[in-house]
Amino acid sequence: MERADVLRRVIGILTEAQDIRRAAEAGSDADAPAETAGVATQLLNEMLPSISVPADASPQQVATLVAQALGPALHTMVSGFSLAFTSLAIAHDDGRTDISSIEVLQELALEVEAGTYDEGPWET
Repeated sequence: MERADVLRRVIGILTEAQDIRRAAEAGSDADAPAETAGVATQLLNEMLPSISVPADASPQQVATLVAQALGPALHTMVSGFSLAFTSLAIAHDDGRTDISSIEVLQELALEVEAGTYDEGPWET
């Protein structure tokens, strides 16, 4: 999965999480948490590779195989959530009262679509 795809999913997960919070605060009985869990689960299912471990592998070998297989995907996902968090934190730290967190995420989505994050130090 490409970086832009991961960022789109992260933005979607965070946007849905805000919708869930608003619904909870409004006292809505919507099943939104299950929907967001589905989006997050779908992202994990698409990004995490299957791992084959030999039956006679030692615990250390299993740990090494798992780390090698999962490391790049987890790094990519964490980097995506970190970028989104940083975008939200910068708006907050700058005292931006003229923009909501949803609008910050929308701006980030536009930057992703424009290719702003296609290149750079984020290695997988």
